[in-house]
Amino acid sequence: MSTEDARALLATGSVCDSCLGRPFAERSFGLTNAERGRALRTTIAIEDDDDFEPVEPDSCWVCEGYCATFDAIAETIVDELEGVDFATYQVGTRVPPLVEENERLFREDGSLEPDVGESMKREMNREVGRRVGSKTGAEVDFDRPDVLAVVDLEAFDPLEFDADDAVTSHAVDVQINPAFVYGRYRKLERDIPQTEWPCRECGGSGIQLGDDGEEPCDYCGGSGYMYDTSVEQVVRPHIVEAMDGEGGTFHGAGREDVDARMLEEGRPFVLEVKRPRFREPDPADLEREINAAAEGAVAVEGLRLATYEMVERVKEHDASKRYRADVEFADPVDEDAFETVLAELSGTTVEQYTPQRVDHRRAGLTRERTVYEIEGDLESPTNAEVRLHGAGGLYVKELISSDEGRTEPSLAGLLETDAEVTALDVTGVKGEDEPFELEEFFRDEPRVGTE
Repeated sequence: MSTEDARALLATGSVCDSCLGRPFAERSFGLTNAERGRALRTTIAIEDDDDFEPVEPDSCWVCEGYCATFDAIAETIVDELEGVDFATYQVGTRVPPLVEENERLFREDGSLEPDVGESMKREMNREVGRRVGSKTGAEVDFDRPDVLAVVDLEAFDPLEFDADDAVTSHAVDVQINPAFVYGRYRKLERDIPQTEWPCRECGGSGIQLGDDGEEPCDYCGGSGYMYDTSVEQVVRPHIVEAMDGEGGTFHGAGREDVDARMLEEGRPFVLEVKRPRFREPDPADLEREINAAAEGAVAVEGLRLATYEMVERVKEHDASKRYRADVEFADPVDEDAFETVLAELSGTTVEQYTPQRVDHRRAGLTRERTVYEIEGDLESPTNAEVRLHGAGGLYVKELISSDEGRTEPSLAGLLETDAEVTALDVTGVKGEDEPFELEEFFRDEPRVGTE
């Protein structure tokens, strides 16, 4: 491209420096498009020995004045972000279809390729974004910024716009992306679900219709929940409040049964906070606050500020589990037979058809799961403690009971007597090939004493 191309573009009508420079955006790195356009206009004026006649954006037929609004739009974005804590940002722009058509005609009338240089959308994103970064000290992030400001140019008229005025806030849609806190929880009491469990009878309202109108639901006692509390209800409010968010979602690495405890190092989880205005609470303070409020029913540890990728990792990362179960047999069991059966189960792969207790919410499938190791102690002819390590997704209660033959082989089936888990504890949740807690998934530094 040359000054002859610029001459052809100038011949299309009154064009501002930014619009003139955009088709040449790939030339002379380090210049703005306005600087390129002004340089081309100056060069042509000197070559032709003509008077230099600058063109302001409000006289430009291509952008129709929008290229004069970079500063004002950036100022409006900064105002809209006041009180929001963020380290990274991104700016996006919706350009009016008429202006996009002007850009196409501009290049076409100048005999240039339609996609040469860069678009006004891209220039607007960069120029406004550069100003936002300068004013806030934040860094641009094109993948997953803390905040995204989307500018709708059609929301204001640049020809009626005074550069000293602010752009209407209706032109800027500020999206605050979620923040994430990772940790592990221990559930130290039974009959506490992982997530809140709305009452199935009243749908979580706590209200039912009686003879005299609305009254508290008999099934849940008016609480709206099947259980008094949950791990989520213990953890979520404190983290959401600390981040001044508008709500939160609990993501766990699987879940244990309601009647099972989660012990030892706990189960990984991520609390996703919606629209946080503060992103860097002290994880140690959060731990102390949550654990004090839980009064021994639930405990969290290892809280850290995490990236959004940690949600997928917690939900999808392959993990093995360790369990301890109290087992009751219908008939007396011989100790030698008990040891023989455990040895037979250890290292085997079992086939488990969807258990009856979950078949209302799980597809009817046969799943293969490996029992890495299993051991136990026969405490009486009809009672035993069983400890096992299995692949993720192993149904432990059914491994013990057989679930009327839905799990093969099983402890009950091999011993030829009914067996029931009377108490179950999860004692370990660890990644199969690598731990959950890799540094690339965290936004903060590890705390001393947490390694």
